[in-house]
Amino acid sequence: MELLDRSRSILLMIDFQGKLMDMVHRPDRVLAASKRLLQLAGMFDVPVVLTEQYPRGLGATHAEIRALFDALAVPTRYLEKTSFGCCGDPRFEPLLVSSRPGLAPEQRQIVVAGIEAHVCVMATVLELLRQGHQVHLCWEAVSCRGEEYLRHALERMAQAGAVLTNHESVAFEWARHKDHPSFREMSALLKQGQIV
Repeated sequence: MELLDRSRSILLMIDFQGKLMDMVHRPDRVLAASKRLLQLAGMFDVPVVLTEQYPRGLGATHAEIRALFDALAVPTRYLEKTSFGCCGDPRFEPLLVSSRPGLAPEQRQIVVAGIEAHVCVMATVLELLRQGHQVHLCWEAVSCRGEEYLRHALERMAQAGAVLTNHESVAFEWARHKDHPSFREMSALLKQGQIV
């Protein structure tokens, strides 16, 4: 698996919804890391796809995440779905295509954050891998209701070929060197404190 290339990356934010966010393991860490990923996508011109699973029942996206998503100047896409895995919705692949026109699935690098790890995130990741995408899974921006469910879901996705990463690694791979125009802004964001 290669380093992330910002010109081939898409940030996928899966189902950060109100009722679920209150119940997942370490919600503060998940929220903080996910907000940073959105800010980094803005800095490095990476398109973002945000999904919601049956919002009438599970509620809308967490207000802080939705506000950052709505404020982005990069291309953004939104999908309201009822299939657990994003790939189970026929509208999902066209969103990826329009986010990175001209790239085949094996050329796309999908950076994934979301909940719940053992349901919608895992179903999405396994299908993306089957289709040939590179998947980089930000472990601190993924959670579910229960630490053991989370651990085993991360293990299964890694065994299937997903790269376990974190938002700081994503940032430095997108920047590639200290002379990138967004490096100072990125550095200032990361210096706000380690997410634990």
